[in-house]
Amino acid sequence: MDYNPMPTILPAENFDIEADAAALRAAMKGFGTDEKAIIDILTARSNGQRQKIKEHFLREYGRDLIDDLKSELEGRFEGVIVGLMLRPVEYLCKQLHKAMEGAGTNESTLVEILCTKSNDEMAEIVSCYENMYDRPLVEHMCSETSGHFRRLLTLIVTGVRDPPGTVDAEKAKELAQALYNAGEAKLGTDEEVFNRILSHSSFAQLRLIFDEYKQLSGQTIEQAIKHEMSGDLHDAMMAIVECVQSPPTFFATRLFKAMDGIGTDDTTLIRIIVSRSEIDLGNIKQEFERLYDRTLYSAVKSETSGDYKRALCALLGGC
Repeated sequence: MDYNPMPTILPAENFDIEADAAALRAAMKGFGTDEKAIIDILTARSNGQRQKIKEHFLREYGRDLIDDLKSELEGRFEGVIVGLMLRPVEYLCKQLHKAMEGAGTNESTLVEILCTKSNDEMAEIVSCYENMYDRPLVEHMCSETSGHFRRLLTLIVTGVRDPPGTVDAEKAKELAQALYNAGEAKLGTDEEVFNRILSHSSFAQLRLIFDEYKQLSGQTIEQAIKHEMSGDLHDAMMAIVECVQSPPTFFATRLFKAMDGIGTDDTTLIRIIVSRSEIDLGNIKQEFERLYDRTLYSAVKSETSGDYKRALCALLGGC
């Protein structure tokens, strides 16, 4: 992941907690709601600053800011604003829980969140999830998934991946050969070998393994996975491969698919823009334009409307 992360949201200079809290209280007090004031404040503050505003709001007014926002806002706009007010790890845990609760499971959300994280990020999610829902994430996930897909996600969630930057050129050759032997070189596929290597190796090591694989077999690891895997396991492995090569490309592609065709996958659109705004949304914007010859800003603007559109566009930081 050799790229320089460019967030679109940075901590506001001359941050005034008291003024922000008072302005938010005024925006929601009495008849009607000043949605513009809410957007202008919350999309122009870092998450750390929003947490301080929330704490001051409770001390000063004796009110929970998130509860007040929920009572005043609705729909997708509420989803954006409440998402911004949660700590990043809480937001992702809430998204994971939503993907698994009730009838059916949104495997695509599990893949997007779990397959793109380092061990440290995963450990934080695991701890927060159990605190929020009084249930281990791995237990909930195992009850909602099956087969080799469940095994891969379990390995990722339990934190078996080597630390970032761990590389061994000779071992990369051995593991590339192991992948080849487990797939192309035999009748059928040994999914356990693919699972073990893709979940244990650091992203930097995987990049070396994939380079070695291409030299060995003459085709890319993506082509091999396409031939050897299917369904959710295919999608999970492809997510890992794409994040090894370029996280912004992975997320730009997800955003495009969320807006392509009839209708919009608003949940995915909101989740990626909110969760990546302080990480690499600037890179994702660049990659989106490179891949699809239009700006992400213009795509979002054409797919959304009202305060929902204004909030997302503010997080994108303009064209």
